[in-house]
Amino acid sequence: MTLLRDQDLAAAFDHAARSYDTLVAANPGYHAHLRRSARRLGLPHGGAGLRVLDLGCGTGASTAALAAVLPDAEITAVDASAGMLRRAAAKRWPKGVEFVHAPAERLTEAGVRGPYDAVFAAYLLRNAADPDRVIAGVRHLLRPGGRLAVHEYTLSGRPVDRGVWAAVCHGIVLPAAAALGDGPLYRHLYRSVVDFDTADRFAARLRAAGFARVRVLPLPGWQTGITHTVVAARPDGAAHGGTHTPADGRTEEAR
Repeated sequence: MTLLRDQDLAAAFDHAARSYDTLVAANPGYHAHLRRSARRLGLPHGGAGLRVLDLGCGTGASTAALAAVLPDAEITAVDASAGMLRRAAAKRWPKGVEFVHAPAERLTEAGVRGPYDAVFAAYLLRNAADPDRVIAGVRHLLRPGGRLAVHEYTLSGRPVDRGVWAAVCHGIVLPAAAALGDGPLYRHLYRSVVDFDTADRFAARLRAAGFARVRVLPLPGWQTGITHTVVAARPDGAAHGGTHTPADGRTEEAR
């Protein structure tokens, strides 16, 4: 299976945009998991006065999760696929949500400028030809102390989780995608997850890029060991230690 990159990947997402929401709606917990990851940013007061970047927003599922959890935040949602972005922008959104067409590697050229209080990246980084470049760009856009939540298919490394992923893809996802004419994109999906970092390796990648307070948090249901939230922060120069606790006093595991 060949991985798709850059323009080829954007074109595949353009083609799949018409049926994307239908397919993800069949995934148990998909939207609830995104909201859980958005809560794990730990931003206070419904996001009032804060700027949040939704990087790789697709048809807007991640944007909707952020808007539900942070109704008072200013949200900039970005995607490289014009087709996916059109689907997202056509939906009803609260004031303060805007959409920008741009690859994650060229945000500044599209007028996306920090500082942001938080960045949310769902199902994005394993699709990047150079994930370290994207991560460096994210760090640059965050204010000191700003938070990152990556919601991603990052396998645990256990053979059983890799087996579940293969069984679900070959038994359900790939046949459904082929019937819709989107086989190449979803074959890429399967392969990109298998080839990408394990969750712990991805956490190490963030630490190497200069992020602090990096934590790997599991998601419930059939995706346990397959999908994780990896939370981190841009260092603010102050000393940090112990467990990062959001403003409402609960640790991320409880959220």
